[in-house]
Amino acid sequence: NRQRWSTRVELASAIFEYLEIFHNRQRRHSSLSMLTPVEFEARHQPTTAA
Repeated sequence: NRQRWSTRVELASAIFEYLEIFHNRQRRHSSLSMLTPVEFEARHQPTTAA
């Protein structure tokens, strides 16, 4: 998939979006017991009593 950007700002924005939305949220982290940040958060959020 090749994408062309008109400006460096557009390119930087696309890179930031990829890293922030996909890579950092989907990759497993050794510091989180090899869970993704989303999985870690889901397991460690306190549950509220109804």
